[in-house]
Amino acid sequence: MGVREASNSDIAGIQRVRQSVRENTLPDYSVIGPELILQHIQELGRGWVYEHERRIVAFAIANLQEASIWALFVEPEWESRGFGRALHNTMLEWLRSQGAARVTLGTDPGTRAARFYEAAGWEFSRIDDSGEAIYEKQLL
Repeated sequence: MGVREASNSDIAGIQRVRQSVRENTLPDYSVIGPELILQHIQELGRGWVYEHERRIVAFAIANLQEASIWALFVEPEWESRGFGRALHNTMLEWLRSQGAARVTLGTDPGTRAARFYEAAGWEFSRIDDSGEAIYEKQLL
């Protein structure tokens, strides 16, 4: 099926994908509960899922209020198939259409995710206080 906008019925699939990743893991996934995801896809921004054979295998969430990428994750067995790139491009186009001139994101330094963003034209900005690599991208 491909990319489609996320809805509240996708939260379980989003959480499953988030917990499946091998990089940018969390010590406690309960901090990203259904309410927080719902808030991000309905109030703070928008979310998208990538469905393959009627299964969510990747998702992305953009935070318009902060002009940032809040999440972009692909199940490990579905990496390197263009699903993440499709979600990435969808997010950026939506943020651009909403007037975001410059966007940011954070990821663990030295990861495949960091290399993915660098290859997509994101510029490394700094390491923040929590140790995340912060990237920026000009949209307008």
